[in-house]
Amino acid sequence: MASCPVCGKKLPGEFPFCPFCGADLAVAPAAAREQRKVVTVLFCDVTGSTELGEKLDPEALRALLARYFERMKRIVEGHGGSVEKFIGDAVMAVFGVPVLHEDDALRAVRAAVEMRDAFPDLGFQGRIGVTTGEVVTGTEERLATGDALNVAARLQQAAQPGEILIGEETLRLTRDAVDVEAVEPLSLKGKAEPVAAYRLRSVHGDEAVVRQLDTPMVGRDTELRRLRAAYEQATLDRSCQLFTVLGPAGVGKSRLASEFLTSLEDALIVRGRCLPYGEGITYWPVVEVVKQLPPTTNGAKGTEVIAGLVGETDIVTSSPEIAWAFRNLLEAVASERPLVCVFDDVHWGEETFLDLVEHVADLSRDAPILLLCMARPELLDRRAGWAGGKVNATSVLLEPLAPEEADLMIDSLAHLDPDLRERIREAAEGNPLFVEEMVSLVKESGDGNVTVPPTIQALLAARLDQLDPSDRGVLERGAVEGRVFHRGAVQALSPGEAAMMDRLTSLVRKELVRPDKPQFAGEDAFRFRHILIRDAAYDALPKATRAELHERFAEWLEAHGADLVELDEILGYHLEQAHLYRVQLGTDDERGTELARRAATHIAAAARRSLVRGDTPAAIGLFERAAALLPDDDPTRLRMLVSLGYALTDTGDWEEAGVLLGNAVSIAETAGERLAGADAAVALTFVTLHTNSETLHVDARTDLASWIRVFEEHGDQAALARALSLLGMLRFWAGEMAPAIGELELAARHAREAGDRIQELVVLAFSVMGLLYGPEPVPSAVDKIAEIHARALGGGRLEVSVLRAKAYLEAMRGRFAEARALIGEAETIAQELGLQTLLAAGVLRSAGEIELLAGDPAAAERLLGRGGEILERERDWGHFTSLAGLHAESLIAQGRAEEALERIETAERRLLEDDSDAQIILLRARSQLAAKRGALEEAEAFAHRANERAERTDDLSLRGGVLTDLAALYELSGRPEEAKAALERALALYEQKGNVVMAERVRNRLKKGGAEALGTGV
Repeated sequence: MASCPVCGKKLPGEFPFCPFCGADLAVAPAAAREQRKVVTVLFCDVTGSTELGEKLDPEALRALLARYFERMKRIVEGHGGSVEKFIGDAVMAVFGVPVLHEDDALRAVRAAVEMRDAFPDLGFQGRIGVTTGEVVTGTEERLATGDALNVAARLQQAAQPGEILIGEETLRLTRDAVDVEAVEPLSLKGKAEPVAAYRLRSVHGDEAVVRQLDTPMVGRDTELRRLRAAYEQATLDRSCQLFTVLGPAGVGKSRLASEFLTSLEDALIVRGRCLPYGEGITYWPVVEVVKQLPPTTNGAKGTEVIAGLVGETDIVTSSPEIAWAFRNLLEAVASERPLVCVFDDVHWGEETFLDLVEHVADLSRDAPILLLCMARPELLDRRAGWAGGKVNATSVLLEPLAPEEADLMIDSLAHLDPDLRERIREAAEGNPLFVEEMVSLVKESGDGNVTVPPTIQALLAARLDQLDPSDRGVLERGAVEGRVFHRGAVQALSPGEAAMMDRLTSLVRKELVRPDKPQFAGEDAFRFRHILIRDAAYDALPKATRAELHERFAEWLEAHGADLVELDEILGYHLEQAHLYRVQLGTDDERGTELARRAATHIAAAARRSLVRGDTPAAIGLFERAAALLPDDDPTRLRMLVSLGYALTDTGDWEEAGVLLGNAVSIAETAGERLAGADAAVALTFVTLHTNSETLHVDARTDLASWIRVFEEHGDQAALARALSLLGMLRFWAGEMAPAIGELELAARHAREAGDRIQELVVLAFSVMGLLYGPEPVPSAVDKIAEIHARALGGGRLEVSVLRAKAYLEAMRGRFAEARALIGEAETIAQELGLQTLLAAGVLRSAGEIELLAGDPAAAERLLGRGGEILERERDWGHFTSLAGLHAESLIAQGRAEEALERIETAERRLLEDDSDAQIILLRARSQLAAKRGALEEAEAFAHRANERAERTDDLSLRGGVLTDLAALYELSGRPEEAKAALERALALYEQKGNVVMAERVRNRLKKGGAEALGTGV
């Protein structure tokens, strides 16, 4: 007898449509299409068969084995499984083929127990192994292929006679219905690690995983009021009310019913449950209810029919007679006391049973009866008019919990930290069962990881596997696009589907998808109701099919997605998936190589756009993905590694950047890739200048000159821009701000001509800092920075540098409130963009300098201390040494000499001879420290050395600060004329820069004519 490919029920004849679920039987059965499934596999073997062969005549043995095979086959099929084949005297069965069920694991262990119990009647012993795992089904040669079959066979071989061993995944799926005993992990042939196994003693109960109905109910107040109103209506009118609660598995139907039922005091409550499989299940829920009803004194009609229904007599009845008798029985009982009759899992009910419920609802009179039915939305596919047109009928659809309601539920189950609670809430998306299972798994594992429990995976996979094959195909193709998908894309991936909108509408009715806002003009968009539904649909696709569909979707997207901002990232992802699945299947070839190259091109473009936006962490991930798709010595890959190296420095991963770029240089040299090697070498030099105190600027300039010639020979404008920008930075670090800006402007022009937006922004950010610290007067510096900002149209890195520079320039004008607001904004942007290292430390340096200028060394010390911690942690010694000197100055101003000395000595161990800024700041700090302890000669010597270096720079404020230090020392040494001359030179420098605050302070000192404490702004 054939079975329906959708619901799995035996067909009593030939039909165009399944008489049970309505599936189109003309469509190829589900088993004929290759799929990936998580199924449960059972292996059963006879023990002592050799001895039996010796004792029995061959014909007798053959008859015995025939009875054995027939008995085992009947048991397996009785529990909804399929016999894969007989191997010698072993039976292999699969539960989940042709159709998955959410309780396949429970069916399998029940079958195993029944098989074990059948052995004594057959006259011999056997052993059984059961496991759950992913397989491929629908192949021509066998029902299922995968490691789960091998593991089940090995478990069976490891079992003792009369014993059943089950695997860990099977136990997870049946935990509340089985009694097991752990055994020592088994070393199974072909498995690298021991396999956990459990001895199955017995199976009890109907639920593999029992729901927690004692947790506080949240978010169902409206539905509960409507349910109570229906009950009150039944009692007041003495009428029969049909109330149906609809919703997907786990949404809270049972919890709502439980809350309602426990509030009833005077009603008689009886329950019946529709079973998903088995013999004689049509009236199973009716029989359950009848057995719970008390005897009645009101003389119910049809008692003989009821007696026949429950097996007390052999009376011959019909479906109409049973419905009539059951209605009369309910009315008789309800005439004495209000009756609530609960029918659970009505979507599994047979058509005859559904007719019976509607018969009671339509014809029952003068008796307070509430028929409470709970069902999944699939019920409406079978009975679109369920309860329709009935006067006393109500249906409600339970929606997912709101986020705040989900939080309340999580808190009632466990005390979790806010981050973990948020991750569970987001993953569960308002489904109470998903919340329960995820919390339970987190508590069980204790590792804080939020994963999808196998119970939920089985539930969703079974739901999708029971769909009409055409609906299922549309859903799977939508899953290839993602959580949101478009009709046109699904049509392109399903060219043979003529009724696409009908299929999509059907999926909306089934509460699997819902309409959504389209991203493409003229399209219809749909969103999976839950991301886990999308994942279940996608996971069922064979990897070869996934590869093909991802490539085809990329083709559709290229033709329709020109207006998408994230086109490169999306295209790159789908091409990448098409390539990776081919690699996993060992089918990669020239076509696969081309897919990889196309994917890498798009992903790298997306990475560069992320850098322009300032989203450096995202860019790093994208560059890593792009590079992984290309051969190690591919020139394109080597250039991607250069971009990746620079990006890593933005997030403080200097060490990783150095290793990465060093490898790139070596690979390029070996492969003879002179251009890519020079580009990587420039980037590596940038890293070593920050991290290696032995690196000399003069050597770096020499190397840069040779690499620049390579770039000029090849006409590589982008690489030339990177090299020239590093030359400009070297001038900047030497204190030659005006020449540095000239170099940087040239670098920016090359970057712009090359279309390298990222490098242009990097160069402009340095130019902004050159305007801040260089000789450009404050008013014109502000204007030029604004011009650069407007011309560059933003960019996260540049935005931070602009705000930082503007803040310090405003502070020089004495506008400290504005300065602090701007620097706070810069810090916020740096944090939001993930720029927690170099740029963040730079912001903190400027914030500290502003506070020193404002005369608040304590505030400066806190800010500079934070910046120093970042740079020290990331081993960015190039920037650390300058900031450490300023930190020491703030400590000295507070009288904390020992701490200041520690900062100075730490910085001096990492100091570059060519780093003028750091050298001058540390010499000033040494001078101030010596002056504090009265060593004036030593202090003056340090100050003169600082002044000698400062005069070679065009940092006017820095030079003015050194001169004010010298003036204070001259005053302390009794040399007022020299002090006055130094202050006058300092005043001229401050006025030239437009540093209003320091100019005013120097004027005041000139008026007073007395020595003041050393230090900027003090």
